[in-house]
Amino acid sequence: MSILVISLSPRPRLRSRHADGAAHGHPAVEGEFDYLLSRDGFTLQAQGRSAAALLPKADSVIAVVSESDVAWHRIILPKAPPARLRAALAGTLEEALLDDAESTHLALAPGAVAGQSTWVAAINRSWLRGELAELERQRVFVDRVVPAAWPDSPPCGHFSAAHGIASVDDSSAHQDVVLTWSHVDGVAVLRLQGGLARSLLPTELPIDARWTATPDVATAAERWLAAPVAVVSAGERALQATRTLWNLRQFDLAARHRGTRAARDAWRRFLSPGWRPVRYGLLALLVVQLVGLNAWAWRLRSELDSQRLAMVSLLQTTFPQVRAVLDAPLQMQREVDALRAAAGRSSASDFEPMLLAAAAAWPPSQPPVGNLRYESGRLTLAATGWSDAEIAQFRTQLLPAGWQVDASEGRISLRQATTGTPP
Repeated sequence: MSILVISLSPRPRLRSRHADGAAHGHPAVEGEFDYLLSRDGFTLQAQGRSAAALLPKADSVIAVVSESDVAWHRIILPKAPPARLRAALAGTLEEALLDDAESTHLALAPGAVAGQSTWVAAINRSWLRGELAELERQRVFVDRVVPAAWPDSPPCGHFSAAHGIASVDDSSAHQDVVLTWSHVDGVAVLRLQGGLARSLLPTELPIDARWTATPDVATAAERWLAAPVAVVSAGERALQATRTLWNLRQFDLAARHRGTRAARDAWRRFLSPGWRPVRYGLLALLVVQLVGLNAWAWRLRSELDSQRLAMVSLLQTTFPQVRAVLDAPLQMQREVDALRAAAGRSSASDFEPMLLAAAAAWPPSQPPVGNLRYESGRLTLAATGWSDAEIAQFRTQLLPAGWQVDASEGRISLRQATTGTPP
């Protein structure tokens, strides 16, 4: 699944006209974004800087926020319902926030549990909302927003270049080195000039600490640290950040998927490498189902053909004069009826048996039948004045004997339920 990683430029502050340019050395231009494209989330396929409308298409879009734009606060997560959790967080952090609580966007650490200690990320809401809105206006929908650095263990130090921000005059702008120190107690962004960075770091640097630097400051970083550092480009670091479980799109900035976009996202997740075993399993299940249904249908068809051959064989054995067999059950019934008629014996569907059955169930409160009509297998009797209860009793008494009774317009019809004679 392809991933488009967009590095959001740091929030505007007092700086030189060329300060805080793109991470890859491009000058800052309004409406343009640094990006990189990866097909698997681990290797870079392409990178550059372009306007939002010209960004390449990808299955998933992730925005990375600069470490200087995120403040970190450790609190005991208040117990509050989801609808009131944002307000509860603002109340808990009211004294710690540099900006007004209403102008600050808050995001909880992944897996946060109420009543336990957790990290909360704080970002300028209007700035982040504006960046996302600019992308969405160009049909670039950001699925996740992740920080470039977050509290983590083992600790990690990353050296990168920064432009001077003290003056609005380009002549006084200068480039120095910034150290981003991420550890279990938070994230600090420190300039190496002066002794502040050294004083804020632990006296004994952790042995398991990981040190990285962008190529342009790697030499200066190794000289300051007096130890080797791993060279990591800005794009590689942004791609590494996408693998965090953090997602800053929470509360009012949570991604809203509706209609075709929700279906598109679900389909993309289904086609992602992580769902490959599920796809193979569904395909195997479908194949097994098709094979099983075909085998079962073949077996039923074989049994049906065997039964038909048995009926044809029985008909031709019992009645040798029947040569052409079209409907074995019907032809056998006709032959049996012909033999019964030749022997002078009545069948259950003859007039006398049907009349005797009707007389046995006739309601005592009703007079003898006024008129009747008999046609092949059906006896129709006048039932004027019968109540619904009498018709129901008449039908109930004849049903166990295999008779079907129909009543309509002052008449009742009697026929054998098993003969199949149409009404």
